[in-house]
Amino acid sequence: MDDTLRARLEELVVAFGAVEQRLADPDVLSDQDAYADLTRRHSELRDIVGRYELWQAATSDVREATELAGSDEDPDMAGEFKKMAEVRQADAERMVEELHLALVPKDPDDDRDVIMEIRAAAGGDEAALWAGDLLRMYQRYAEKHTLKTEIMSSSEAEAGGFKEVSLAIKGRGPFGQLKFEAGVHRVQRVPKTESQGRIHTSTATVAVLPEVEAVDVELDPNDVRVDVFRSSGPGGQSVNTTDSAVRLTYVPTGLVVTCQDEKSQLQNKEKAFRILRARLYEAHRAEQQADLAANRRSQVGTGERSEKIRTYNFKENRVTDHRVSLTIKQLPSILDGDLDEFIERLRNDEQAQRLAGGE
Repeated sequence: MDDTLRARLEELVVAFGAVEQRLADPDVLSDQDAYADLTRRHSELRDIVGRYELWQAATSDVREATELAGSDEDPDMAGEFKKMAEVRQADAERMVEELHLALVPKDPDDDRDVIMEIRAAAGGDEAALWAGDLLRMYQRYAEKHTLKTEIMSSSEAEAGGFKEVSLAIKGRGPFGQLKFEAGVHRVQRVPKTESQGRIHTSTATVAVLPEVEAVDVELDPNDVRVDVFRSSGPGGQSVNTTDSAVRLTYVPTGLVVTCQDEKSQLQNKEKAFRILRARLYEAHRAEQQADLAANRRSQVGTGERSEKIRTYNFKENRVTDHRVSLTIKQLPSILDGDLDEFIERLRNDEQAQRLAGGE
């Protein structure tokens, strides 16, 4: 371990001790916001400090085993001590790599809540059904990770599923977990309406936006046109008899957000503004972090079948993530929300890329 890394880790050991002291302060316990911030920081530092302590233990074992190997007159015992030193040295080297990765700066939005937008793309009715399947997959993932979900807006398709649907996901760091889901999801399966048993390929797009507060986005009310109209469901039938649906148009760019799921115009308006703020914030992220291709358009592409981040093949019971070349042959469990293996691999890949890029 080089001196720069060691000095940084020693600083974090001191910071960890200071955080633990503050957490024991009764005044902090009575301030929920301050307490929440400190517990998050405590969790981050505990992981790094714990890894550092394991590295210290490994290097101490290497020293002791090396000394014993050099001083023991029994050749067999000396050989055993030498092997022990080699094993622990390998452990120490692996831990240094893990510490380098742990110190890579996090995406500052990782702890934010999420607004996820799922849209049927290529494939007609089957694409709408697939969008519905993806919605359920993310709802089940959230359920398994004690995250709360809320349908923000939706447009159901006549044959089932959704033309588009927006889902809010709240809890502990959902954006850091789910941002890798952004892109085109391709499904290959035999539709229920296919009498010849032919496999069809359809796609749905997923955009993952960090949800932000009003103070995080400069939004001039004069830049937003608000229209109200009567809600309607699939096929145009009336959902209610009042003008409760809300359409927001961000005049500078022409961006449109529509919400009509609630019976209250006020609730629809509030949800629409949440989505609008998230989209504007994501556009700002794109400008600031163009190298991460974070803007909404780059996330979803055009929705063509040839563009995809992940393929779900029903016949072969496999799901392949093309970004990290990972294939898992457990399609039913993945559609039931078991996405952890994909997410972990993608998070590790992001960390490696950031480390290589010196971020």
